Amino acid sequence: MENKNQPLTEALFYILLAVRRPVHGYGIILEVEEMTGGRVTLGPGTLYGAINTLLERGWIVLYSAELGSRKKKEYVITPAGRSAFDAEMARLRELVRNGEKMEDET
Repeated sequence: MENKNQPLTEALFYILLAVRRPVHGYGIILEVEEMTGGRVTLGPGTLYGAINTLLERGWIVLYSAELGSRKKKEYVITPAGRSAFDAEMARLRELVRNGEKMEDET
């Protein structure tokens, strides 16, 4: 059973953010790079390992695939993936809120 309080890795977070609409693997790489100003660059091994993890958890699904081409698979987030993403956003907001409180006290 997954621990709901377990933080998402940065790669999983950005992939879930990228697949809010159907997108293929290379599109995910480009979108994450653009969102982060180049700070996060997903290599193919990281990307496809993370995609497999997300598929196993049921957080994304294969949206479409062109027969005979690995590169044309598109993925999209599921309701369970959206729920996990929303929980992570709440966790991150709490971290920032508490960090800002500490800054205000110093």
